[in-house]
Amino acid sequence: MSRLAQTEGLTDIQREILATVRDFVDKEILPVATELEHRDEYPTAIVEGLKELGVFGLMIPEEYGGLGESLLTYALCVEEIARGWMSVSGIINTHFIVAYMLKQHGTEEQKEYFLPKMALGEIRGAFSMSEPGLGSDVSAITSKAVRDGDDYVLNGQKMWLTNGGTSTLVAVLCRTGEAQEGVAPHKAMTTFLVEKEPGFGEVRPGLTIPGKIEKMGYKGVDTTELIMDGLRIPADRVLGGAPNRGFYQMMDGVEVGRVNVAARGCGVARRAFELGVAYAQQRHTFGKPIAQHQAIQFKLAEMGTKVEAAHAMMVNAARKKDSGARNDLEAGMAKYLASEYCKEVVEDAFRIHGGYGFSKEYEIERLYREAPMLLIGEGTAEIQKMIIGRRLLEEYRTQD
Repeated sequence: MSRLAQTEGLTDIQREILATVRDFVDKEILPVATELEHRDEYPTAIVEGLKELGVFGLMIPEEYGGLGESLLTYALCVEEIARGWMSVSGIINTHFIVAYMLKQHGTEEQKEYFLPKMALGEIRGAFSMSEPGLGSDVSAITSKAVRDGDDYVLNGQKMWLTNGGTSTLVAVLCRTGEAQEGVAPHKAMTTFLVEKEPGFGEVRPGLTIPGKIEKMGYKGVDTTELIMDGLRIPADRVLGGAPNRGFYQMMDGVEVGRVNVAARGCGVARRAFELGVAYAQQRHTFGKPIAQHQAIQFKLAEMGTKVEAAHAMMVNAARKKDSGARNDLEAGMAKYLASEYCKEVVEDAFRIHGGYGFSKEYEIERLYREAPMLLIGEGTAEIQKMIIGRRLLEEYRTQD
């Protein structure tokens, strides 16, 4: 086991879960990840294996058929899975965010209906906030939902849905009120639980999922648009049963999602370090392994330190959330640092590989294309710094 990225204070059950996931990654994901990624092929067999392990229900309470584990346990599992292939961790992340939102904000009927099936992976989740012209300004969404009897009618276009095609449940944020002077825009938004068939095209009347968006990296997992044209949703599929709470529900989900992205950054960085340190001991120049050259040792030292620091911040953010305390500061810091350090560690490992790093035969080429997604997913670095700066000013406000 690697000396880096160890976590103190875990229970025997947590260690057992992590060991099981790590073994699955080594045997079932790493040997096939690069080949599947190059074909942009959905990892069906891997997903089925994770369903059998219970990963899809890891944080769902036991009363609904899940394992009832903590965010920390989940984040550490995500770190291991991302070490194998980041796309697989993305498949789980969107599912997990929807399950978390249901657990925290759903009505009892919604929990009883969705969570047991989600724990088994029979229902797989995706969530949808972003729109083509939206960027990071969630309060500016234009998708609308209008009440019509016992239903709402939804119209609009959404963007960047991870699991858009393979999911069967999408949490969709829509505007449910007109802009009013003196009323904050985010107080007129509602989250809808939209059930659909998997696949592409018209997946239910009024709902279309176009084909996959072609991406530089983060392949295998399907990323799509979502188009609503007269989509009718029963009022009992409003998350929590009451409208105009959607922004807060989504932000709660994104907060734990940022811990997940930090964990992904930790996993990818750790794999890049493993590849770099191994290659540095195999490759010889000037009569000795390049690992014995001081310049390479400096790189390895920096890489290892960054892996360790990012892991520590991710663990701290997860534990803060598990304690019930507000963790937007810690989650923002962890997401920002882990994604930036991931990019840097991957690039250093790429440089250590020299010309071979540019070859698709080497795994580091895949990681080099995957790391940039973490810089923008669940909020860009700039958004994280805004969150961090505002929270620090709250904590360190001076007296006027």
